[in-house]
Amino acid sequence: MAKNSSFGENVRRNPPTPSAIVIGGGFAGIAAANALRNASFEVVLLESRDRIGGRVHTDYSFGFPVDLGASWLHGVCEENPLAPIIGRLGLPLYRTSGDDSVLFDHDLESYALYDTNGHQVPQEFVEKMGKVFEAILEETGKLREETEEDISIAKAIAIVMERNPHLRQEGMAHDVLQWYLCRMEGWFATDADAISLQCWDQEVLLPGGHGLMVRGYRPVINTLAKGLDIRLGHRVVKIVRHWNRVEVTVSSGKTFVADAAVVAVPLGVLKANTIKFEPRLPEWKEEAIRELSVGVENKIVLHFSEVFWPNVEFLGVVSSTTYGCSYFLNLHKATGHPVLVYMPAGRLACDIEKMSDESAAQFAFSQLKKILPNAAEPINYLVSHWGSDENTLGSYTFDGVGKPRDLYEKLRIPVDNLFFAGEATSVQYTGTVHGAFSTGEMAAEECRMRVLEKFRELDMLEMCHPMAEQTATVSVPLLISRL
Repeated sequence: MAKNSSFGENVRRNPPTPSAIVIGGGFAGIAAANALRNASFEVVLLESRDRIGGRVHTDYSFGFPVDLGASWLHGVCEENPLAPIIGRLGLPLYRTSGDDSVLFDHDLESYALYDTNGHQVPQEFVEKMGKVFEAILEETGKLREETEEDISIAKAIAIVMERNPHLRQEGMAHDVLQWYLCRMEGWFATDADAISLQCWDQEVLLPGGHGLMVRGYRPVINTLAKGLDIRLGHRVVKIVRHWNRVEVTVSSGKTFVADAAVVAVPLGVLKANTIKFEPRLPEWKEEAIRELSVGVENKIVLHFSEVFWPNVEFLGVVSSTTYGCSYFLNLHKATGHPVLVYMPAGRLACDIEKMSDESAAQFAFSQLKKILPNAAEPINYLVSHWGSDENTLGSYTFDGVGKPRDLYEKLRIPVDNLFFAGEATSVQYTGTVHGAFSTGEMAAEECRMRVLEKFRELDMLEMCHPMAEQTATVSVPLLISRL
């Protein structure tokens, strides 16, 4: 995929060819590089890993695709920015919920919940507690209207329970409510005491509900990356911007030079300050990097020789605390493969990352044994480490307590000839693949305009702009199933 030709030499052709460096080979970076290449830019993409995709990582070691990172399309509709590509490739989607809310990315009837003694909670009781949880959150909305001061969802729920004794639950009812709160924590990849009451429901939710990528996201990222000049194993350590060029240095000491650069590395990497900017980024940009919050959610994938669990989408363990709750995604229902995916988030995910992969898999299996005592041992496993992986240092961004939503826009706004992309720069679709994709295309367009204005050739090139042609492709319907 990577080319061996030199890039960024100071020899200018006449007329000059606009050039850009894209830093980061995740969805945002690949989208930006693809769009700039289609706009006749000379583009090189620098990726620190030995693979592309970033937090989208489809693993094939079991003999079939399993996504260790992002695996859903949130908003299964033609309006989704990724729908045209997914439709053209004919990739099937398994709809896990028609509900557009962040609370139920799986329909209520698709849950099978158990207590720690292995007794299944009656389904009608699960659904009843789901309605109670919704009522509790409605009351937190009223609380939000009373004050401008932001508090956490956890604190808001405590206040609601104090004010509304009829919503308080005991015993199994309390434990099931904790499981619903645990699932909410999974959506934001953090604990409830870190989620903002003011902002938790402010992102734009596309219609159509939630769909699992049955064959994984790899075909999409590969399609966008086809033909790009991608340099794997190139960890960027310094970015120097001048009025007419950008110099990007990688860990080997090699420097690349271009007219502009798109920075599409994860928020966690920016927060770690492993990339040195010269001159320093403006204070407002550094503030956005510093103040935005990134959470951790991981996957422990257990592969079995046969299916021994109920034919539901989610298996759950209820407990008196969210930390003690567990949930497993049943991939067999969507893909036909005997796989369960344990998905810890927040403090639990961080604690599990301190274990070896074998211990993490054993821990996940021990949670499964609580509810299915006769569970067979897995024949193989996979474990993600998004929080400790130096290439990510987190899973995705969430709305932290007391943090204004304009921080996302501040992170996105260009600085001279540096442009920024990634899910953390998306005000509308924070934390989603389509959010990363759309910001990559947005950064590419802003980069194109800036560079061509500098070349004073904007009017001439605008008339035959290839990016406009790309958006006119025929839409192909999404393939959606619900078994």
